[in-house]
Amino acid sequence: MPGRTLSSRPIPTGWAFFLPIVLLILIAGPACAQPGDASHETAHGHGEAHGDSHTRAPGLHWEGSAEGVAYSDFNHHLAGIFILMVGMTELWGALGIGMLAWSRFLLPAAMWGAGGFLLIWSDHEAWPIGSMSFAQTLLGGDWEILQHKLYAVLLLSVGTIEGLRWSGRVRHVFWSIPFPAFAIIGGLMLFLHSHGDHPSAHRIAVDHAIMGTLAVAAGFSKLVSVRTTAKDNGGDIQRWELAWAGCILLVGLQLLFYSE
Repeated sequence: MPGRTLSSRPIPTGWAFFLPIVLLILIAGPACAQPGDASHETAHGHGEAHGDSHTRAPGLHWEGSAEGVAYSDFNHHLAGIFILMVGMTELWGALGIGMLAWSRFLLPAAMWGAGGFLLIWSDHEAWPIGSMSFAQTLLGGDWEILQHKLYAVLLLSVGTIEGLRWSGRVRHVFWSIPFPAFAIIGGLMLFLHSHGDHPSAHRIAVDHAIMGTLAVAAGFSKLVSVRTTAKDNGGDIQRWELAWAGCILLVGLQLLFYSE
């Protein structure tokens, strides 16, 4: 793979550098996005006045509200930062830029950060931070929530595989496939992603369709690069690697400037 020199020995200092940053984002970041107690309680009180249950009230008054939009925008912007970190790492590799030892952990750390944040904070009413139980979150039939949790699991899983690859613990070409496969699967899922009864539903759908198209294009570019690696055609490989990194960066930028 262009620009990547994998060592057969892991570098523990990389984890020591990045894990505190990831944990800080997971713990402190949501505090910037959570709505104030007063507005949150008002939404619950309004729902109770109309006979709604505690579980349903947030969903009824959250989508499209000022608090809900701010929360969603923050989550997308943070995801954009993580995706840009991934894209920059892949761009360095595609351009053959030498990387410091610790920087090999930037990509998996970004994926773990994004996955951990999504798993916990993606939906304010869902488990583990909301009123919905674990079973209601996964089996309640809310496709948006289920997608967020599935994205989180995929990010954490692929991030682990990429961490093993970048540390030199796994080298077989097979392990190059999960990342682009995740990009394709995740991109296709975006075409089905919905924010429910949202006043900007059409614009959100268009944004997600563009991101989905870029993600699918990125995944196919990477798969072509992996396939042509066996032919030892450096020029072709670099072009596909640049296309892969470029699409990831575009997704990151779109998330960074996302607005509902």
